[in-house]
Amino acid sequence: MSQSYPNLLAPLDLGFTTLKNRVLMGSMHTNLEETKDWNRVAEFYAERARGGVALMVTGGIAPNREGGVFPGAAGLFDETDIANHQIVTDRVHQAGGKIAMQILHAGRYAYGPECVGPSAVKSPISPFPPKELDEEGIEKQISDIVATAQRAKSAGYDGVEIMGSEGYFINQFLVTHTNKRSDRWGGSYENRMRLPVEIVRRARAAVGTDFIIIYRLSMIDLVPNGSTHEEVVQLAQAIEAAGATIINTGIGWHEARIPTIATSVPRAAFAWVTKKLMGKVSIPVITSNRINTPEVAEEVLADGCADMVSMARPFLADPHFVAKAAAGQGNTITPCIACNQACLDHTFGGKISSCLVNPRACYETELPITKTDAAKRVAVIGAGPAGLSTAMTAAQVGHDVTLFDQADKIGGQLNMAKQVPGKEEFWGLVDWFETMITETGVKTKLGQRVSAGDLTEFDAVVVATGVTPRDPEIPGQDSDKVCGYIDVLQGRVTAGDNVVVIGAGGIGFDVSEFLVHSNAATLETPDLTHWLKEWGVGDPEEFRGGLMAEGPQPAAPARNVTLLQRKAERPGKRLGKTTGWIHRSTLKMKGVKMIGGVNYEEITEEGLRVSHGEARENPSVIPADTIVLCAGQLSERSLADELIANGIEPHVIGGADVAVELDAKRAIDQGVRLALSL
Repeated sequence: MSQSYPNLLAPLDLGFTTLKNRVLMGSMHTNLEETKDWNRVAEFYAERARGGVALMVTGGIAPNREGGVFPGAAGLFDETDIANHQIVTDRVHQAGGKIAMQILHAGRYAYGPECVGPSAVKSPISPFPPKELDEEGIEKQISDIVATAQRAKSAGYDGVEIMGSEGYFINQFLVTHTNKRSDRWGGSYENRMRLPVEIVRRARAAVGTDFIIIYRLSMIDLVPNGSTHEEVVQLAQAIEAAGATIINTGIGWHEARIPTIATSVPRAAFAWVTKKLMGKVSIPVITSNRINTPEVAEEVLADGCADMVSMARPFLADPHFVAKAAAGQGNTITPCIACNQACLDHTFGGKISSCLVNPRACYETELPITKTDAAKRVAVIGAGPAGLSTAMTAAQVGHDVTLFDQADKIGGQLNMAKQVPGKEEFWGLVDWFETMITETGVKTKLGQRVSAGDLTEFDAVVVATGVTPRDPEIPGQDSDKVCGYIDVLQGRVTAGDNVVVIGAGGIGFDVSEFLVHSNAATLETPDLTHWLKEWGVGDPEEFRGGLMAEGPQPAAPARNVTLLQRKAERPGKRLGKTTGWIHRSTLKMKGVKMIGGVNYEEITEEGLRVSHGEARENPSVIPADTIVLCAGQLSERSLADELIANGIEPHVIGGADVAVELDAKRAIDQGVRLALSL
């Protein structure tokens, strides 16, 4: 056992079985099961088992058709399904792991007309109103969930997790927000909690004593009329008495307007909520949300917040998280930056989930790391995300790699992203790339420009030279009050009190976030007390559902910022599917004016003269001390063009390939795939 993480790596005795450490890989719906490629599904979980995690939980598996999160969602309905799932459990057990299957009934969150719920109260995140269940309908749902637990045991699972949080079906019965019933399933809290208690009691009777039952309990709902802490404790004790083995923490409903797992959420931001339950039940309690390093996990356990920690996305980023921690190699753990770009954004977009920092996640069978028997001398020019991922991966498979960059440090545009408040995790990502470039033996030549003549000795040349800012060609932009986003984020320019940001893409939003704060981001995690107050999160012992009566209380902005874009659409519309609302909300809370459909007519002494729409109507001047240009990027292809002119055919990736809507996800994915194809 590593002396660094004595609590994290300690075994946990459940009586009939022992978990080898205190790490749960939390449930993630990856859409892998829906591919019906069971070898691929099995390899995904087996790789995490090889990486040392004590127990894994699958993505949500529907107990019946109406409970699926979308039409055609994976279920465990018959003998054929049992046989397919047996492929997964056999592979996990061969790898030395344990796996539980999550039973997820979506209730009114089910994206289809057959959805059901305790009452006919439509969800704000689905167009389909649920059908109110009668007594017979409720009995069917309970029976289907219990039968699914039995089938999971037949399929070789070590346990099940009954999903009772995040605003799904069971959670919907618990609160008056969604349960308007007056029969024995509604009204008093004893009646409202009857459903989860009955499910656990009957599931335990069906599967016997030597089978793990995890109950995922919503410990802070973050919605109006949510549960009180007293009700949470009452439910937890009843769930224990009904036969649960472990209680896992759920934080917030999907419809809650408070971020719970995004990058801007401080690490372990809700461990204090789980801690409130410690000592109130005698079975193990798991805490969750934004735990992404072994140090954070160890601290949470040492502080008595829980008996075990759940980490989900960190196992997309690095399946060998636990093994590396145990071996004292924590600095080589690929960091989850909580960006949601390739995981949740993909899931909710109906695509296979993956990971921005590890494109091999969920693609283990398609992108294996195998040593080459034809090593090449590879030059990679550009040490941003695309170049770094190429260099590192190419070295891992056995190529002789040299990485060039005209800057004196690696990271490229990551070094600007990490300055933005709410993106503190990017510091760790750059540090990890530095570690891995050294670990994999990549030679670096930084602080020098490269020409085609410098690259003639290489067998393969990869151009990852990134982008240059696009010139918006606004009359008067040579004014001293005008600067580029790079100048602002690198601290070369200090903006005035009134700032206009031109361009409302991802960079425009980042720059605006930077400007409304008085200091750039650092390695330090944001202050939790300040963050909770800013979003209006309170103690559920004092505030029902954990929502403070006074609501969000954001700090005053450091500057007055106006964010403009030419497109006649809502600024930020094209940001991440699951995080865009957060970026829009944070700027709105800071008083940022966001305006679309703007024509940039002229920069004057007073500020920026604009008009609106194709007819260029309503001309006006927006006062500004500083005007920041974030008007898009162009590919930096000069080296690629020079190489081609000299008869060298380079591989061009990242921003140098396509600058439009550039992001690190695409750049890193391109880099890994190219390196494996060399």
